[in-house]
Amino acid sequence: MTYWLCITNSDNWEIIRKENVWGVSDRHKNTISKVKPGDKLVIYGIQEKISDDRILEPRIYGIFEASSSVYRDGKKIFKSKVGETFPNRIRIKPVSVPSKPLEFKPLIERMEFIRNKKKWNTHLFGRAMREISERDYKTIEKMLSV
Repeated sequence: MTYWLCITNSDNWEIIRKENVWGVSDRHKNTISKVKPGDKLVIYGIQEKISDDRILEPRIYGIFEASSSVYRDGKKIFKSKVGETFPNRIRIKPVSVPSKPLEFKPLIERMEFIRNKKKWNTHLFGRAMREISERDYKTIEKMLSV
């Protein structure tokens, strides 16, 4: 089993949650092609500016399990500023989705995949998803259940 951190925004989180699907652009098709049914996907929400005085901090929305192999579907369900459809998709099913997202910043010091704790966001920048260790996954899983 492989563990993945899947990076999204708040708009697409709502679609992921409602449709039980994860999708990436063609630029990331090699990464998503490694996902197999049974793999665990941790959905991570990026920091977003909501208004001049409100920032939505980075967060973990929940954990899902891959329930299909990768398939292509160009139907526009995800929101994108450049019209991307994120056609490389997998079906997912919820494993642990709290009513309130888990703050990510308090987890940074405990994440193995984040080697540079001061510039932690460089480990996520430009990616749609990345593999994480079982230890990192278990840490997140435990914190979601608190």
